[in-house]
Amino acid sequence: QVQLVESGGGLVQAGGSLRLSCAASGRTFSRYTMSWFRQAPGKEREFVAAISWSGGSIRYADSVRGRFTISRDSAKNTVYLQMNSLKPEDTAVYYCAADGGSITYRDWGSWGQGTQVTVTS
Repeated sequence: QVQLVESGGGLVQAGGSLRLSCAASGRTFSRYTMSWFRQAPGKEREFVAAISWSGGSIRYADSVRGRFTISRDSAKNTVYLQMNSLKPEDTAVYYCAADGGSITYRDWGSWGQGTQVTVTS
């Protein structure tokens, strides 16, 4: 199992940007598909983006496509989520996940502790 630690969350005005990072431990990081999910208060955890082990396959939720970019640096065991043109509805706790392959959060085996993103209007 891989251990994940997110960072980079914070408070930002609408239209602003943030970059989230997810540092992974474990020598098998490069073999995992990685993803970002988010959970707003009172809502179910929802898929945001995923990137394959090679970086060659990337998927986004419709709500973030064109504004968010997922990437990974296997040399640093880190996956990133660059978030631009942020909206108040992007406010949520953002989680990094590994060892999965669908947009359903229950299918992912390893999770970070989450980082709060708050977007003010």
